[in-house]
Amino acid sequence: MAAQGSLPPSPPPLPLPALAAAPPHVFGLEKSHLLKAALERSGPGLGALQDIKRLLMLQKDRFRSDLKWILFCSDVPSLIQEGPQCGLVALWMAGSLLALPQEVPLEKIVAVALERGYTAQGEMFSAANMARLAEEVFGCQVELLSGGLGEPNQSHVFQHLISGCPLLVPYPSGLLLGVPSPTLSSSYKEDSELKGLFYPASDKPPLLPEDPPEATYLLSKQGKSWHYQLWDYEQLRESNLQLTDLAPVRTTDGKVYVVPAGGVSEGLCGHTLLLRP
Repeated sequence: MAAQGSLPPSPPPLPLPALAAAPPHVFGLEKSHLLKAALERSGPGLGALQDIKRLLMLQKDRFRSDLKWILFCSDVPSLIQEGPQCGLVALWMAGSLLALPQEVPLEKIVAVALERGYTAQGEMFSAANMARLAEEVFGCQVELLSGGLGEPNQSHVFQHLISGCPLLVPYPSGLLLGVPSPTLSSSYKEDSELKGLFYPASDKPPLLPEDPPEATYLLSKQGKSWHYQLWDYEQLRESNLQLTDLAPVRTTDGKVYVVPAGGVSEGLCGHTLLLRP
């Protein structure tokens, strides 16, 4: 799904600091010697929170110092895709947040998508088909939103992410809000290293401060990197509305793809999926 839209550019990857930690568990590397070598060069792996804090420190100039930043983000595993599997890989990642009785392997997700005629090469150009696939392989609830990430959907998306559930747009995401509140309630705790960064103090989703956020970012993972990426919410909203055409490389590679009636615009433009257990 990711290859068909123009997402805002992400910063180039930087080497991780040398820490005494085990390498991260990244799926999909056994078929890619290049990716495996890159992972080994990148240094030891970090947990989700440490990886996100590393990202925030590298991009600290993007964040206003007069705001308090509230982070809502669950730990999502990495999976390196093989071929045009952006959407299916994102769906597999999202499954980790759905309290499934057992993990559903990517191979099963791909097999069901092929059997149902949703895909031919691993591509997914229909959000509606993705919703049906998620319901079948995960047994979860799926809500298909249309009309983009702006209001009236924005408030609904925020509450969904705050509750710890995944959003496919087309990546599973977390949320970073910059709020002007001079003080935050005891529902939040401040990070011991990054002053001004706060998290929910418990697993129970807290109420947002009364003052609306003045800056919003989404934290996401996708199938071409094992690190979290940071997207400006407004830029991602605009990008989501640009999913209108099949990528030129797909139209000339001689392969057959499953494109819904009405084309990529009908299948993806302005659509997002909210998944719940």
